[in-house]
Amino acid sequence: MDAPVQNPAGPVPTGYFRWEPEEDDVLICRAVREETHDVKTFVFAPRHKRQFEFVSGQFLTFEFDIDGETIHRCYTISSPPTRPDTVSITVKRVPGGPVSNWLHDQFQPGMMLKATVPMGVFSWAGMQATKYLFISGGSGITPMMSMTRASFDLALISDIAFVHAARSPADIVFHDELDYMSRRNRSIRPTFIVEDDAPRESWGGYRGRFDGAKLAMICPDFRERVVFVCGPAPFMKAVKTTLEAAGFDMGRYHQESFNFDDFTEEAQEQISEATEEIDSGVKVFQLEFTKTGRTIECPEGLTVLEAARRAGMRLPSSCSKGLCGTCKSRLTSGSVDMKHGGGIRQREIDAGMALLCCSRPKTDLVIER
Repeated sequence: MDAPVQNPAGPVPTGYFRWEPEEDDVLICRAVREETHDVKTFVFAPRHKRQFEFVSGQFLTFEFDIDGETIHRCYTISSPPTRPDTVSITVKRVPGGPVSNWLHDQFQPGMMLKATVPMGVFSWAGMQATKYLFISGGSGITPMMSMTRASFDLALISDIAFVHAARSPADIVFHDELDYMSRRNRSIRPTFIVEDDAPRESWGGYRGRFDGAKLAMICPDFRERVVFVCGPAPFMKAVKTTLEAAGFDMGRYHQESFNFDDFTEEAQEQISEATEEIDSGVKVFQLEFTKTGRTIECPEGLTVLEAARRAGMRLPSSCSKGLCGTCKSRLTSGSVDMKHGGGIRQREIDAGMALLCCSRPKTDLVIER
């Protein structure tokens, strides 16, 4: 049977070139589409004739200049790699969120943003399975939508049970499109779970929160499938607990692992430990930043980014976990111990690049920042 491959979109057609942000990192907005009352999709294309190359599930890191402040945010690509001329992100308005509100209220077609190369490893690319279960909550639907759209475009022989949880019928993102794809391709079967009715729309389907009883009714053969889960952290925890309790083989379980809002407890503990060691004779390295002219101290065990923050420097960063690539910088001198999460490629490491958020100095450093 056919199965997803590493690059579902296939090779870039003759006469086209791949978009390379190292050459031109500016994308122009081609369209803004309203998905629900508080969710919009933003469609981007390169300024010059280029095509995107990525796999479903990856994300882009954007740079926003809002009220004189530079902010970096990561958004999962919701469009499929089978449509390489454009790339889309789907953004939910967050109360008080500076970026999401600016995008919803101010950003229009024709405006431009800087972005990095697509990154991330949450994807079905390269898998040989033919039965999948996608479980998403809220805006966690975006990577699942990219995979499903690719499967639909290529008519893959892949049985996809797609379960999406939302607050109300009015909050179901891509409702109409998923219904359309299921009518045209019977191997795509979306099911929606909502907590409450919408003000002017009652709901006759599954209600309440995701649980084992609903899962057994919606997808009785879930134990035979490869599972992908994405959504708010409490939602993903509940899904994982449900599957473990049902005896699911967790070797076939895949969960979006990053949260760009906060450090993990483990990272915070490492920072606290490094702070305690500063006064106990730990080795201290000198970090020279060539563009800002600053030289700071970094105790052994502390990341370059955290040392810079403590010294009052504002370096570009987003995930702080080696995933997004926002803090990527060139080391002109010295070496680091870098444990990244996929936000940098080997050829970039070979060229002297490093992610400052997950790099701990082994020597004094000279950094192009």
